Amino acid sequence: MSTRIAFLKGHGTENDFVIIPDPENAIDLPPTAVAALCDRRAGIGGDGLLHVVRSAAHPEAKAMAAEAEWFMDYRNGDGSIAEMCGNGVRVFAHYLQRAGYVAEGDIAVATRGGVKSVHLSKDGDVTVGMGKALFPEGDVTVSVGEHSWPAHNVNMGNPHAVAFVEDLAQAGDLFTPPPFSPASAYPDGVNVEFVVDRGPRHVALRVHERGAGETRSCGTGACAVAVAAARRDDADPAVTGTPATYTVDVPGGRLVITERPDGEIEMTGPAVIVAEGEIDAEWLDAAQR
Repeated sequence: MSTRIAFLKGHGTENDFVIIPDPENAIDLPPTAVAALCDRRAGIGGDGLLHVVRSAAHPEAKAMAAEAEWFMDYRNGDGSIAEMCGNGVRVFAHYLQRAGYVAEGDIAVATRGGVKSVHLSKDGDVTVGMGKALFPEGDVTVSVGEHSWPAHNVNMGNPHAVAFVEDLAQAGDLFTPPPFSPASAYPDGVNVEFVVDRGPRHVALRVHERGAGETRSCGTGACAVAVAAARRDDADPAVTGTPATYTVDVPGGRLVITERPDGEIEMTGPAVIVAEGEIDAEWLDAAQR
């Protein structure tokens, strides 16, 4: 291995990521290494890590290589593996364009949540086909302190509990995972969104992301919120036959989510690369000890 490892830093609506280009999957990134890189005081800092690998070179993505050349091997900031990250996909695609691997227009990106279609527009916004939402059966409740709310159980390739509240301050500090019940609903933990209305088909959220704490944005969370709001508002596109578009304000900016009558969901928002450099491999080795 080279004594220095290339990296970039990017964000989508301030959901920020360490990006490690590694087309041939030659860099070992155990959870301790990811956590060290994402540490905001002793490392580079990020809500998560985007490991950029060719699908054919990664054992988890080889089956998708015919559909998508590139695999987003996404890790949470604590080093744990995640199925999908909506903001991460936009930043991942933007990196591929910047690096010259893809051109403006439509591309496919493999993720653990399946192959995602991505459109890179001339104005810099990135639209991601996020697939369809699933609605696991069973009632779910989330709590903060003495407050409890019924939550919509939505799966966007990763699990979400969406609670509509009167004031976003009711979510508390979101440093630790909000309790939920029943425990069997989310055996591997859950992303929890607290949501308020801002206007017609316009909502705002705060989110606790599994493995990261409160983040400035969550793309899959914004999608989960939009589809939950559509059901609450009797605007389910499968019933009305009309696409439902919601503007979703997150602490780090704004996303636009559209659900179509066939259930397919599209998310549009910005993607930014802010820096690039090299990681010292000796530091990384020492940081894992």
